[in-house]
Amino acid sequence: MPDQPPTAASSLPECGGRPWTRHAINVLSGDAHRSADTHLLKPLFEGLPGISVYLKDESTHPTGSLKHRLARSLFLYGICNGGIHEGTVLVEASSGSTAVSEAYFARLLGLRFIAVMPRRTSPSKIEAIARFGGECCFVDSAGEVYEVAARLAREHGGYYLDQFTYAERATDWRGNNNIAESIFRQLEGEEEAVPEWVVVSAGTGGTAATLGRFIRYRGLPTRLCVADVEGSAFYDAWRTRDRGVTAPGSRIEGIGRPRVEPSFVPGVIDHMIRVPDAASIAAAHVLSERLFRRVGGSTGTNFFALCSVAADMMREGRGGALVTMICDSGDRYADSYYDPAWLAREGIDIAPWRRAIEGFLEHGGDLALGSASPLSDTSASPLSDTN
Repeated sequence: MPDQPPTAASSLPECGGRPWTRHAINVLSGDAHRSADTHLLKPLFEGLPGISVYLKDESTHPTGSLKHRLARSLFLYGICNGGIHEGTVLVEASSGSTAVSEAYFARLLGLRFIAVMPRRTSPSKIEAIARFGGECCFVDSAGEVYEVAARLAREHGGYYLDQFTYAERATDWRGNNNIAESIFRQLEGEEEAVPEWVVVSAGTGGTAATLGRFIRYRGLPTRLCVADVEGSAFYDAWRTRDRGVTAPGSRIEGIGRPRVEPSFVPGVIDHMIRVPDAASIAAAHVLSERLFRRVGGSTGTNFFALCSVAADMMREGRGGALVTMICDSGDRYADSYYDPAWLAREGIDIAPWRRAIEGFLEHGGDLALGSASPLSDTSASPLSDTN
């Protein structure tokens, strides 16, 4: 039978959900305007002549971490793709900081939020999620979060935010005040406006992907170094070109993963460094003392890797600017990285690493632990090993 012409009873559908969508986007845009931008700090280290160090302080976001930017982008991505509506139940797999930020945005929009996290997530992050009205579902290992989060989203007829898949695509890497554009804009007018290296650790891989793509898009000579931690799959995947690599998982919250996440884009990375957990925590302690406030373990990873790159640059007689990030506050880790009893239980001795880092910052030279280089598993200097 041929198609019948439309009648009054078969009128075209209305845009039923658009008023809420416009409201939600306005709420998220308002948060972005109120947050303005984070500071770019320039601490001075006597032992690093010719090296300018810049720290992008992402801990000053309303939810206290780098993940505030990602959470806002994931919400916008879900809303604009039609996945998040009024009344949608939101679910995320997280090691804590992303979930804190997502709980904040869910509360702004009046949406229920459930975070699936490892049991060993820091108590302060769990408390922050609850304070924003979020709910926590705990699993025994980091590798379980994906399946449980997807199942809960299905059971509630909700939406799985899935930071580990969407982090690299939810943010516009060409600009729109992403973290890369923010850093390079703040460097304008500095003596070294274009840094030699940007150093960042990998959790989802999304921040590294944004930075690496932006650098290439703008035709900049800056190179990207990604720091990875013990128990993470990223370093071995980058080194072997095998995305099937797995690992037990990381003790440094927020970075390192037991599998290679979809948002990890190895092709934009020029060099990777694997940082021992003791070095990450020691670097966090050392940097905290120089900034007069605590920074988290992932910031310690970033800072140790930056020092490693600086050591190679000075050994080869090079100078220039290096940029890395303060990911979150160390106050979230008072019961772990800053607790001597926790360090003892984990068998982590930060004292030798502290001495090595402090000596390097004060006097330069090699960043070495005893007679061995702490970077003995990185097969070449980051200055010559590019991908």
